[in-house]
Amino acid sequence: MLPVFLVTFPFFALIAAGYGAARARILPLDAIPGLNTFVLYFALPCMLLRFGAGTPIGQLLDGSVALVWGIAALAVVAGVVLFTRNARIGWNDAAFGALVAAFPNTGFMGVPLLVAILGAQAAGPMIITIAFDLVVTSSLCIALSRLDGAGGAGRHGATQAARKALRGILVNPMPWSILLGVLLSAMRWQLPGPLARTIAMLADAASPVALFTIGAVLARSALLAREHGASAAVAEAMGTGRQPAPNVLGASRAPWRDVLPVVVVKLLVHPLLVWGLGLGAIALGLPLAPAALVVIVLVAALPSASNVSMLAERFGADNGRIARIILWTTVVAFFSFPLAVGALR
Repeated sequence: MLPVFLVTFPFFALIAAGYGAARARILPLDAIPGLNTFVLYFALPCMLLRFGAGTPIGQLLDGSVALVWGIAALAVVAGVVLFTRNARIGWNDAAFGALVAAFPNTGFMGVPLLVAILGAQAAGPMIITIAFDLVVTSSLCIALSRLDGAGGAGRHGATQAARKALRGILVNPMPWSILLGVLLSAMRWQLPGPLARTIAMLADAASPVALFTIGAVLARSALLAREHGASAAVAEAMGTGRQPAPNVLGASRAPWRDVLPVVVVKLLVHPLLVWGLGLGAIALGLPLAPAALVVIVLVAALPSASNVSMLAERFGADNGRIARIILWTTVVAFFSFPLAVGALR
């Protein structure tokens, strides 16, 4: 177990460094969106392109991996929405709670971490999970989040949200980089030397900058939440009556009963569900390689994706709750993820 902790420790240490830098204001909060942009639009697409181009096409088009992962993701979304929606949590908050439970931090964290642990052959199954979550899981949850309206208004809102999600997919460079990597792998093409080296340099920057950015994003959410909570208290004391928007209220305002069940689903139920479905698929004769099953189970055991917090804020959900779930899945995963690796290896 100690060798696994020695491999995973630097990854979580970089997250902690980003968190500490933002909390101490060494890293200005206004700089965090720039880091996020660099990772999302430059470094991470280049890393996915490089892995995709270097992975055999059969691994990138593994239907068994897509089927098992897809069923598990849809089951998690359905279960979390069903069991968390109540008088306090409407469709909007329930949908983003489901997204944060089903969408692991594969791109920013999982790809470099699992490649370090399992080798480059882990990239193929991970790319499939990223593509499914970007295209299907995110779009479904965004559409569900618009169902708070009654009757036709709710359906219209869901349609509009689905269109926005589709536009978001089209302008997101990650699916396009995956598609280009698949094409290069299928055609067995190699990029020209100078271009390949440029992509390699950006890809090498993806892992440390992405991990540092995760921590900074989590710290930013906590700081903004605390500041808005303090502003609300001052406003109330001065009798102005103005309150901050609900989606930026502090993570401390989200009760544990709205946070802890989703954390458990993300770090325990999701990987166990993927593992069970994978064993069932193998028993039914589907061509799912045991090594690929290990990869996607470990992907499911990753903490929640940090970009869900930005999506929740954009769509007016309770971002304090989402940020708190992301924070605690990241903290707990420091201990739970190495245990999952040790158990599966």
